[in-house]
Amino acid sequence: MIKKNTDKPLRKGWTTGACATAAARSSYHALLDGQFLDPVEIILPKNRTPSFALNRQGREGDVAWASIIKDAGDDPDVTHGAEISVHVRCLKAGTGIVFKNGTGVGVVTKPGMPLDVGEPAINPMPRQMITENLQIIADIFKIELNVEVTISIANGEMLAQKTMNPRLGILGGLSVLGTTGVVVPYSCSAWIHSIYRGIDVANALGLTHVAACTGSTSEKTVCERYKFDESALLDMGDFAGAVLKYLRKVPIDKLTICGGFAKLCKLAQGEMDLHSSRSRLDFDQLAQWMYEAGASSALVDQTRTANTALEVITLAQKNDIALGDLVTKRAKEVARATISGDCEVEIIAINRSGDIVGHAP
Repeated sequence: MIKKNTDKPLRKGWTTGACATAAARSSYHALLDGQFLDPVEIILPKNRTPSFALNRQGREGDVAWASIIKDAGDDPDVTHGAEISVHVRCLKAGTGIVFKNGTGVGVVTKPGMPLDVGEPAINPMPRQMITENLQIIADIFKIELNVEVTISIANGEMLAQKTMNPRLGILGGLSVLGTTGVVVPYSCSAWIHSIYRGIDVANALGLTHVAACTGSTSEKTVCERYKFDESALLDMGDFAGAVLKYLRKVPIDKLTICGGFAKLCKLAQGEMDLHSSRSRLDFDQLAQWMYEAGASSALVDQTRTANTALEVITLAQKNDIALGDLVTKRAKEVARATISGDCEVEIIAINRSGDIVGHAP
């Protein structure tokens, strides 16, 4: 079980899609029976059956609506605490189920997503979960399922600015995500999902060169070097493995990875998750690389007992040791082996100021 600096297990939460499913099921029941289900139980993949308490509900003419406050558990989810509202309206026979985006839910504007351009950014699995749960209600009342489902997220447009949605071409708000309905703390599944979609969008747009960056400073560095379209920039963060392994399935001609020296040292060690709490910098390995780069025994010993990667690269630069180039070369070898394809790989290591301290072209 995942733990974070405590003996107490981290609490799982519920995806936006699960919350929307619960609000939709309660609202549809109110349309047919006059009573909102509260709490409302839903069926999720893997036969999970959680219950949700409604936050608000109401009925206006032929529309019933309900809202759920999203609980993402102990995961640092940008939508934790957000109000997810769903309006349900019955449609004429033969229409089936129609999904619409309300306030705070975006629209797909670029190809490469699992949805067509112009569609509400409500992903396929949440659509499936909502459809299956509403079908259960329809079966109880022995009617066909013909409804319009409109999902809204309070402050969604503002929250979306903290995500990769605008770069992916999802405009006007957030995506409704979730594959299992459950948020696993610190799995960062939404981030990894966005990396995948970023690669898909780049391919769909015909881009042949993308850059995976660990943060805003590295992104600025590659943008100064190349005139990138925004859609060519992948916010990799610490998830090097997510980028490299997905490129096995969805190849691209050229990949530039740009990041801080310490993180790229970890990649050179073979680490796929570069976060400080999930991988460690091996100073013995760094000392070996310092030796291979031509450093004296004294510098090698200083490297082995150093406290930070910054201390080591500063030491190398002061003594004209091309440690940065060697580390990026090793990182490139790991990246190429992980992709295991014909993708051309470039690695750029920077310091905190954005200065390039190592380059494997």
